[in-house]
Amino acid sequence: MSHLFTPYTLREVTFRNRVFVSPMCQYSSERGLPNEWHHVHLGSRAVGGAGLVLVEASAVSPTGRITAWDSGIWSEEHARAFAPIVQFMEAQGAVAGIQLAHAGRKASTDVPWRGGRPIIAGEHSWQTLAPSAIPFREGEPLPHAMTVAEIDGVVAEFARATDLARDAGFRVIEIHAAHGYLLHEFLSPLSNCRTDEYGGTLENRMRFLLRVTEAVRTRWPEELPLFVRISATDWAEGGWDIEQSVTLCKKLRLLGVDLIDVSSGGLVPHAKIQLGPGYQVPFARTIRQEASIATGAVGLITEPEQAEEILASGSADAVLLARAMLRDPYWPLHAAKKLGDEIKWPDQYARAN
Repeated sequence: MSHLFTPYTLREVTFRNRVFVSPMCQYSSERGLPNEWHHVHLGSRAVGGAGLVLVEASAVSPTGRITAWDSGIWSEEHARAFAPIVQFMEAQGAVAGIQLAHAGRKASTDVPWRGGRPIIAGEHSWQTLAPSAIPFREGEPLPHAMTVAEIDGVVAEFARATDLARDAGFRVIEIHAAHGYLLHEFLSPLSNCRTDEYGGTLENRMRFLLRVTEAVRTRWPEELPLFVRISATDWAEGGWDIEQSVTLCKKLRLLGVDLIDVSSGGLVPHAKIQLGPGYQVPFARTIRQEASIATGAVGLITEPEQAEEILASGSADAVLLARAMLRDPYWPLHAAKKLGDEIKWPDQYARAN
């Protein structure tokens, strides 16, 4: 059997393979609630054979959404709406996970297919939060520099969302600390110019994320895995980088994080990203080796042989696919056949195998 289709266990959860579906925003919710679209979108990836299906970045508060049409999990109503979707995914053999998020200064925007620009006024607009009053782009509305009390409030929101995720039946939580959203904004000196205990030194800039992680891990059942997604580098001079990421991941491991989902970029619009197939894999390999923690590789991973090589070489413990899974919800079924692995197709689809 290939590495890609070898089962993988973290804590007391076993994934049937190492093909994980990345959280991908659908911008299709009302009041943060998942609906039929999410049931079909997420359910079809579970039917397609993935080991883990992660729900899109789900805000821990209404103002933590990227757009007014983002998924969220801040009330019991949200947990109840997610429950049948979780049950369906698990019934198809996939582990159901959710990414908990706060968009920070990149919130209050329109959906990407309408340009994704900030919405300045009206019912779909709100005051954004950030470590410092620095906008994502010059000329955009200034975010509000958070007080310590507001930081405490967001930590509590992540803890509350953890309880709700458990109630909904999820078995993996991923904390979103990447792509220029709130927790990443605190990490990077390009967006964090604070002079209190949450800014300046690396120790201070990591403090918010470490507090959130500790709060989530304390509330999350001991037998269930916890992931953190990070941007390993800002791809910008003077910003967050791989060396700081390794230091952070060592601390996250000590707090009970089980896997680092290693992405990059998203903090500043002028980043010079060196795109190419598997361009972020070296970051996952470095963190895995130097921080002694499991990693997931993500970014332009499209072919079964490429995914297999990433795992066989020890660069990562799982691969997370995004666009490839949008193009083909049944990518794992087709990949197994290409690699010569035995994989069970759904009975309803078996005649297509």
